[in-house]
Amino acid sequence: MNTDTTIAKNIRVADEKASYDAACKRLLSEKIILAWIMKDCLEEYRDCDVEEIAEKYIEGTPQVGEVAVAPDESNCVSMIQGAGNEDTSITEGTVTYDIRFLAIAPVSGELIRLIINIEAQNDFYPGYPLIKRGIYYCSRMISAQYGTEFTNSHYENIKKVYSIWICMNPPKSRENSITRYYIAEENLVGSVKERKADYDLMAAVMICLGKEGDSGTDLLKLLNVLLSTETGSQDKCQILEEDFHIRMTQTLESEVSLMCNLSKGVEEKGKIYGAITAYKDVMLSEDVIIKKLKEKFRVTEEAAKIYLKEVEKA
Repeated sequence: MNTDTTIAKNIRVADEKASYDAACKRLLSEKIILAWIMKDCLEEYRDCDVEEIAEKYIEGTPQVGEVAVAPDESNCVSMIQGAGNEDTSITEGTVTYDIRFLAIAPVSGELIRLIINIEAQNDFYPGYPLIKRGIYYCSRMISAQYGTEFTNSHYENIKKVYSIWICMNPPKSRENSITRYYIAEENLVGSVKERKADYDLMAAVMICLGKEGDSGTDLLKLLNVLLSTETGSQDKCQILEEDFHIRMTQTLESEVSLMCNLSKGVEEKGKIYGAITAYKDVMLSEDVIIKKLKEKFRVTEEAAKIYLKEVEKA
């Protein structure tokens, strides 16, 4: 069964943090979850029903950053009709997207195609402004269309792109906020009205989560519950089903449960690392630290030594 192989695959992953991140991305790539994000963040879907978006407008299977497609090497159709999760350029290097997919949208009675990227981000200050990375991702998704969506000088075929960033640990001033950055027309001299579809080609959206009780919209509440490290899997499934009418398939329920279990492992490991750092700050010997870890966290001597080495390497 698909669910069983998914769980088995993740249990075999040694690094708890990597496992948690992967489970988080897979959960966000569920079509019904993407549909909620699209309805609240993308103007093209504001008047659409969530289930309608999931069933009618998301093309193919959203791809999580596992399979790489180099657009300048091959124009073969991938799992999501040519939109791979990796952009490779000789001069610009490689960009791997967390989640990337194609969608169609009803605009003025016509169907237009969009390229959408979703990123889950733990660190709001990774050493650079996150919004600049979001805009860079938008730019790469546009430039990568050459040779697939358009050729030569047929720029009229460029598809609009979105890069949506879900920030799980933002500063307090940004908690429970959704902000969009886009291209707008501004007349400096004269009064000109260009067709919006000809310049409205990219938008970066920052979704900053916070405390569940303070969520201002349904989407923020949904994501705060879904990605919470405090809410148990049973409560999550109940809230998703009762408050958001999300049918809990066996696969979705298993993914929620798996992510909750993995988050506990990540949290426990963080506590151990914190304890080791504190012990080292007061100049305790390795033997004493190992003994304390065994007593406090009930880990084996071998595991305690491994944790100690990992902290020393960091």
